Amino acid sequence: MAMSAGREDGEPMMEMNTTPLIDVMLVLLIMFIITIPIQTHAVKVDLPQNSKNQPNPVDAQKNKITIDAAGTVAWNGAPVDDVTLRQYLDQTAGMNPEPELHFQPAPDARYEAVDRTLATVKRSAITKLGFIGNEQYRNDF
Repeated sequence: MAMSAGREDGEPMMEMNTTPLIDVMLVLLIMFIITIPIQTHAVKVDLPQNSKNQPNPVDAQKNKITIDAAGTVAWNGAPVDDVTLRQYLDQTAGMNPEPELHFQPAPDARYEAVDRTLATVKRSAITKLGFIGNEQYRNDF
C-alpha cells in the first residue's frame, strides 16, 4: 500500500481519506437496522361504551372507594378497573362543587393495590379525599 507524503515540492498533503470512515459508518448503520426489533404488536385501547340506560355512577355529594383483601377496587360498591376508576375520578374533579371522596381499604388489603389506587387518585387532581375506617387501627400501635 503506497502512502503519499505530499507533493514533490515539500508541501504537506491537504486531503483526508474519508473512505474508511464512511465504511465504518455504513457497517454501524446496517448493524443498527438489523438489531432494532420490528414493532409489530398492537396496542389495546379500552373505549368507553355509550349506554343511555345506565345511571351516572358518580354521586354529586360523596363517593366511596373500597379495596377488599383480594385487591378488588370498588367505586360506590361496584367493582371497577383502573381505567374506569380514572374516568370516574376525572368526572368527579370536574364537578362544581367537588364531591367528597372516601377511601376505605380493608385491613388485610395488599399494600400494592392500595398504593396503586392512591397514585391514581393523586394523578386525577382530587382535592377532597378522606380516609375512613382508620379507627380500626387505633389499638394496633
